[in-house]
Amino acid sequence: MAKLYSVGKSAPWMGAMLLLFGLLMASLEITGAQIGVCYGRNGNDLPAPGEVVALYNQYNIQRMRLYDTRQDALQALAGSNIELILGVPNDNLQNIASSQANADSWVQDNIKNHPNVKFRYIAVGNEVNPTGGQAGFVLPALQNINNAISSAGLSNQIKVSTAIDTGVLGVSYPPSSGAFKSEALSFLDPIIRFLVNNNSPLLVNLYTFFSDLSNMNYALFTAPGVVVQDGQLGYKNLFDAILDAVYSALERAGGSSLKIVVSESGWPSAGGTQTTVDNARTYNNNLIQHVKGGTPKRPTGPIETYVFAMFDENNKSPELEKHWGLFLPNKQIKYQINFN
Repeated sequence: MAKLYSVGKSAPWMGAMLLLFGLLMASLEITGAQIGVCYGRNGNDLPAPGEVVALYNQYNIQRMRLYDTRQDALQALAGSNIELILGVPNDNLQNIASSQANADSWVQDNIKNHPNVKFRYIAVGNEVNPTGGQAGFVLPALQNINNAISSAGLSNQIKVSTAIDTGVLGVSYPPSSGAFKSEALSFLDPIIRFLVNNNSPLLVNLYTFFSDLSNMNYALFTAPGVVVQDGQLGYKNLFDAILDAVYSALERAGGSSLKIVVSESGWPSAGGTQTTVDNARTYNNNLIQHVKGGTPKRPTGPIETYVFAMFDENNKSPELEKHWGLFLPNKQIKYQINFN
């Protein structure tokens, strides 16, 4: 970019235009960097990790969410400059929670041994049931992983969190009344305190598809005007309404300072009701453009968001779960999408 300031004998207007162009490109790069794509691997026909990383670079996808620690993917990411959310799978939570030494080993094997990978967050568990058998492992696993990251001197670079789904909301309408289910609070309250104390975001998997589809324009970001009026705040899309309901719930639970990262959002192209290629294209393209700004409740954007998912995954069930990919397993893009 420095060369843009060295315009030699060119006319002054040309130098000004070049400078403006450079600032515009820098702005586009910053804005585009808010979007990531989730790289799920639950298929038997997916491309090799090296090809996947090349595909991310080809389409200027600058962030990735990875759900497990298979070393081939981490090795492929080395030197790529792709920022990464790395998951601790749910079936590893008990092991990590049971011992600081186990957490230290996990961080050594999957973080410290990959110094050329740009880790952004560690997601300790994904959509753990607040009343299920694994719920009690999440907080101690978070603490142990965070201790290991801190001991490695990486706490300013890598934040430790967990991913929840919006099913933990007991009240979501209107958004200002958002509140967590009472049975989820004993699980969430100490996690919220942990995140606040460590200045870590909460990861939220947010799908309008799994909400009310009676107003498809509201779900797909295509409503021409306000659909829900909540006091002084007007909502034109369901994504904002759900996200602000979670923010309201956090405020009621002592987490008003927390930032939310939308760690999954997307739309399937087959397998169920309203699952068309056109709806998937509309939702995902509008999502990418929309999250450059904020929500009515939190208007200062952008909203860091990860589209689900990179590929269709044929080992999933039921049928609906197979068809969330932006790309087919042969690396052909399913529909036109602009990641900028």
